[in-house]
Amino acid sequence: MMKRLSTLVVLALLCQYPLFAGNSPGNGRGQPQQLKGTYSGLPRLANDRADLPRLLAELKDIHANTYNWLIWTRATDWDDLQAFLPMARKAGIKVWVTLVPHSESPPHAKYFSEPFRLDFERWARELATLSLKEPALTAWSIDDFVHNLKVFTPEYVGRFTAAAKAINPRFAFIPCCYYRQINAAFSSTYAPYLDGVLFPYRAESVKANLTDATQVKAEIDTIKQLFGASFPVILDIYATAHSRLGPSTPEYVKDVLKAGLQNADGVFIYCHQDPAAQPEKYAVIRRGFATAKKGIP
Repeated sequence: MMKRLSTLVVLALLCQYPLFAGNSPGNGRGQPQQLKGTYSGLPRLANDRADLPRLLAELKDIHANTYNWLIWTRATDWDDLQAFLPMARKAGIKVWVTLVPHSESPPHAKYFSEPFRLDFERWARELATLSLKEPALTAWSIDDFVHNLKVFTPEYVGRFTAAAKAINPRFAFIPCCYYRQINAAFSSTYAPYLDGVLFPYRAESVKANLTDATQVKAEIDTIKQLFGASFPVILDIYATAHSRLGPSTPEYVKDVLKAGLQNADGVFIYCHQDPAAQPEKYAVIRRGFATAKKGIP
């Protein structure tokens, strides 16, 4: 019964959120509003604040329609996000927010997501309230969600997702979930609380790496078999190096991007690429997003 209810909720979200429309069953491929975005890595000014006009210009230049704002390494991230949202709304850019969990916070890492740190019920209320004020904010995520399930119990996740939905029922919770942890037990337990998954692709069904682009469709299909065909799967592509798996190449990014646009409900690039420092990958992303915009991924 719970899984059936979750499927109905997801179907409603698919209708409410046009950015999920791209490759959902029955919608066809290459729809103009398919989610195409970048995640983290925003440009900064000399004072270390976010360079909002430059970020917006680069998103428009690469034909992105979404940006995933990571709140983590600067105490000013929350303030800069609130300054960015009205700019994004006017430009037609949707915004997600990603927070870091316990495993990426002190004492395991240097920084918290500020200002509410690990109080995810407070984050849920604050972000949902902000999403009503600024409708460009459509979703929130928690990084490495599946690596922190001892903390994110079904009861706790149920509380904070309910807190957000009570304020804005359309505000989506789409946490970061890796292939190896997305199994039958996880899907059956957490499906009622998730509006999709942000899926970092690493070919884990074979062997974790950032060189093999051939498993994208098969891994997405497996996730959808577990959650249901209409469950949104947003592919996350490593353009920036992984701490353990090393860097990716422009050719790899191109191949995973093409497969993602054909098979996922949306695509994020991790991280946002600097056109001067990473010109090859920036160009690959720009061409890939532009091609998808024309409806021929």
